[in-house]
Amino acid sequence: MPSLAQRVFSECLGTAFLLAAVIGSGIMAQRLAGGNGALALLCNTLPTGAMLVVLILVFGPLSGAHFNPAVSLARALRGELSWPATGLYVVAQIIGAIVGVWSAHLMFDMPVWQVSSTARAGLGQWIAEAIATFGLIVTIFGCGARTPVAVPYAVGLYITAAYWFTASTSFSNPAVTLARSMSDTFAGIAPAGVSAFVLAQLLGAFAAIALARWLWPAPRSGS
Repeated sequence: MPSLAQRVFSECLGTAFLLAAVIGSGIMAQRLAGGNGALALLCNTLPTGAMLVVLILVFGPLSGAHFNPAVSLARALRGELSWPATGLYVVAQIIGAIVGVWSAHLMFDMPVWQVSSTARAGLGQWIAEAIATFGLIVTIFGCGARTPVAVPYAVGLYITAAYWFTASTSFSNPAVTLARSMSDTFAGIAPAGVSAFVLAQLLGAFAAIALARWLWPAPRSGS
C-alpha cells in the first residue's frame, strides 16, 4: 500500500495538473475562439474531461485520485478514509490547485498573481453547483460499487456533460473554486462568489453521501 506521504503528494500533483488543464485550456480557448463563447466553452470542456480520465487512471491506485475536498470528505464520512488523512488530502488539494493555476499563467506568459473579475452568483448558479456536486459524488460511488474500472471514464464524461447542462459550468470542487478565483481568465470566478459556491457544493455532497449510504453501503475501514 502506498505511504501516506505518497498519497498526499499524489493528491497535490494530480490537482495541480487538473487546474493547469482547466485554466490553460480556458486561456487557449479564449485566444483562439474569436469571441465565440460556445466554442470557447467546448474547448475548455473537452481537455478538462480528458485530463480527469488520465489523472484518475494514473493516481487512482495511489491516493484514490480525489483531487476534490468534497470527495475526500465523502470518503471520510463513509469510513473509507481516516480524518487525519482527510485533512492532509484537503490541504494538498488546495495547494496543488493554486500551483496548477499559477503554472498555467506562467505557460501563457501571464502575471502569476491574479484576482478574477468574473462574477458568478445567483440562485440558479448555486443550485447548479449543488446539483453538479451531487451528481459527481453519486457517479463516483455508484460506479465504484459495481464497476470500479469504469470510474475514471464515468467521472471524465460526467464533468464533460456537466459543463454544459449546469448554469455554473460545474465547478463541483471547493479547491478548484478557490483556485479559479486567482485567475482573471475565461475559467475564473470572482472571490465574492467563492463562499456561496463552496457551500452549495458541500450541500450537494452531503445529499449524495446520504443517498449513497442507502444505495451502496460501504464497509468501514478508516484506512
